[in-house]
Amino acid sequence: MLAFPLIEKTVTGMGYELVELELGARGLLRVFIDTLPAHGRPVMVEDCEKVTHQLLHVLTVENVNYERLEVSSPGLDRPLKKLSDYERFAGQEAVVKLRMAMPGAGNRKSFQGLLHAPEGETLKLEFEGTEGPAMLEFSLAEVDKARLVPKVDFRSRK
Repeated sequence: MLAFPLIEKTVTGMGYELVELELGARGLLRVFIDTLPAHGRPVMVEDCEKVTHQLLHVLTVENVNYERLEVSSPGLDRPLKKLSDYERFAGQEAVVKLRMAMPGAGNRKSFQGLLHAPEGETLKLEFEGTEGPAMLEFSLAEVDKARLVPKVDFRSRK
C-alpha cells in the first residue's frame, strides 16, 4: 500500500506506534495505534482524535485516495506483528497460530500459552502439551496470526 510509509511516519512522529493498517470495503482506511511502552498507559479517545486530525491533513495534502478514516486502539486482544511486540509482551498470555503444523508438538498449528522473551530471532511460547508444560520455539516468518489473550477483571474497585 502506497500510504503505509506516510501513515507510519506520521504516527511515529507523533509519539505513537503503528500496530496495523487495514483497507476495508468502500474506501475505509483503518489505522490501529498504540502508545509507546514508556508512556505506561493505554490508548485513549483523545489519542485517536489527535492522530485522526493529523492524518486527515497529511492524507489530503498527499492526495491519498480513501473515503473514510478510522483510528483506533488495537484492543485488549492486540495483534503481535513485530519482534519488538514479542519482547514488549513477554510474560503475558497469547494465542499463536502458525502457518504450518509443528510435528514435534502433536501436529498442531494453534497454541495458547505464556510468551517468553525472544532469543535473537527465536520466539518462545510455553504451553500446556499432552504430557505437561512444553516450550514451542518458532520464528516470526512461521506465524500466521498472533494475539494477546485479554485480561479483564470484572471485580468492583472498593
